[in-house]
Amino acid sequence: MPNIAQVLFNRIRSHPHLSAVSYGTQSISFAELGERTQRLAGALRAQPGLNTGDRVVLCMENRPEFFELVFACWAAGLCVVPVNSKLHPREVSHIVTDSAARAVFTSEALIDDLAPVLGQLDVPPFVCVVQSQAYAALLSATPLACIDVPATDIAWLFYTSGTTGKPKGAMLSHRNLMVMSWAYFADIEHVSPGDTKVHAAPLSHASGLYALPHLFAGGHQIILSGFEPDLIFERFERHRNITFFAAPTMVIRLLQSGGASAPHPGLRTLYYGGAPMYVSDLQRALDVLGPRLFQLYGQGESPMTLTGLSKQDHLGSGDAAHLARLGSAGTARTGIEIRVFSEDGLELPVGEVGEVVTRSDCVMAGYWNNEPATRSALREGWLWTGDVGMMDERGYLTLRDRSKDLIISGGSNIYPREIEEVLLKHPAVLECSVVGASHPEWGEEVVAFVVRRPGAELSEQSLDSLCLEHIARFKRPKRYRFIEALPKNNYGKVLKTALRQQLSQDSAGDGAR
Repeated sequence: MPNIAQVLFNRIRSHPHLSAVSYGTQSISFAELGERTQRLAGALRAQPGLNTGDRVVLCMENRPEFFELVFACWAAGLCVVPVNSKLHPREVSHIVTDSAARAVFTSEALIDDLAPVLGQLDVPPFVCVVQSQAYAALLSATPLACIDVPATDIAWLFYTSGTTGKPKGAMLSHRNLMVMSWAYFADIEHVSPGDTKVHAAPLSHASGLYALPHLFAGGHQIILSGFEPDLIFERFERHRNITFFAAPTMVIRLLQSGGASAPHPGLRTLYYGGAPMYVSDLQRALDVLGPRLFQLYGQGESPMTLTGLSKQDHLGSGDAAHLARLGSAGTARTGIEIRVFSEDGLELPVGEVGEVVTRSDCVMAGYWNNEPATRSALREGWLWTGDVGMMDERGYLTLRDRSKDLIISGGSNIYPREIEEVLLKHPAVLECSVVGASHPEWGEEVVAFVVRRPGAELSEQSLDSLCLEHIARFKRPKRYRFIEALPKNNYGKVLKTALRQQLSQDSAGDGAR
C-alpha cells in the first residue's frame, strides 16, 4: 500500500480541473492543490531538523491550508498532529511537548496566545502562521514528489483523552486511514468526482477525517468558518450531492433554525456521531431532513469506524422495533469485528451488558509514548473501547453507559479529572467532584460539586476565572453546587453515582413544580 498522499495525487492527475477546496470566495482546483502540496512538502523536508516520521502540529480554525498541509506532511514522510483550535494554549503546549513536534502551523487568530507558551518550551518548535509571508515563501520551494513509506508508518496522531484526563495520542497509520476510507465507501456512500462535502465542524476531528475519502474520489471540499445554520442551509440549496457531518447538538440547532422547514435538494448524506442522539430528536430530524441520515459510532483509536446505523435502518413505521433500532448504534462496519466482553475477557451472550471491544485494520497501533495506556486498551488483538453496551440477536449494538467518567457535551469529550485538578488549585476548595448532567441540547453539561475549606470565601466567578485560565472554555462547569461533603464509600472513593442521582432528583423536582 503506498503513502496515502499518493492516492490524492492519483486523483489530481485524473481530474486536475475540478474544484478541490473552497473557502469564502477562494477556490483552488485539484491541480493547484497538488502543486501547493508538493511545494510545501519540499519546504518541509528542507526545514532543518525535520526528518521522516517527525510530528507536525496543525492548530488553526477551519481554513483551506489545513488540507494542503496534511497532504504535504504525508508526501514528505511526516506525521500530522491536528489539534482543536478551541483548546487552551497550555493544552496545545502539552500536545506539542508530548508529541515532540518539530513544527507548528497556526493562524493569525491564535498566534498571539500560542507564541508565549510555545516559546517557553525546552525545545521550541518551528512556528509558522499560514497567512504570513513566511508561509508564502514555503510555497515557492522546489516541489517534492511523494516519499515512499511503509503502510505501518504513523500518519495522524489523534489526541484523545484517557481516564486521567491527560490527552493521549492515538497512533493512526497510513493503513488505518486507508481502511477507514474504504469502509466509508462500502458503508456510507459512493463518492463521484465533483460531489461536495461541507465542513462546519472542526477539521481536526470527524469532519476532516472523512474529507479523506471524498478527496481521494475527487470530491469538492467547502470549508465554512463556523457553524451557522442559515449559511449551511444556503449551501444545501446551492450545491448538489452534499455530505455534511454534525454532532447531535449541531443537528438540534439545525432543526431549531428558520431554514429547517425548507426543502433541501442538495443534501445527500448527513452523518452524525460523537455523542448519543435522543430518539425523539432523531425522529424530528428524519421528518425535516428526510432519509439522509447515517449514524456512526467510533473513536479516535479506531477513527470513526466501529458500527453504523445506515440510512435504510433509520426508516420504519415507528413501532417498537423501529424505535429500538433508532436507539442503537447500528451494526459492525465493513471489515470491523465488534464484540461485547465481560471484565475477564469472555464474550457475552446476546442481550448481556459488557464492554464493547473491536479489532480490525482500522485500530490504532497504540498510544504515543504511553505503553501503560496501550497495554490497557489493546489486549490480545482487541481494542477495549471503555464503552458499555449490549448486542441483540441481529447484531445491532446498543450503548448503555460508559465505563469511564467521560462527559460528552456537544460532541466534545470532557474528562472530569482534568477539571477537578484545575478547581483544586483554588486555595478555598477543599474537595470537588465533576459529573455530567443531562442537557436537552448539548447531550450533557458539566456540573461541579465543590466543598469549601472551613471559613473560606468562594464564589462561582472565581472558579470560572480559574478554569478559563487553564482549560478550554467548553470544558468549564456550567453549574456549581456547593455542598458540605462529598459522598464516599468505605474506601474513601467519591460516589459519583450518588451525585448524578442527586442531579436527577433535583431535575425531577423542578419538573414537578
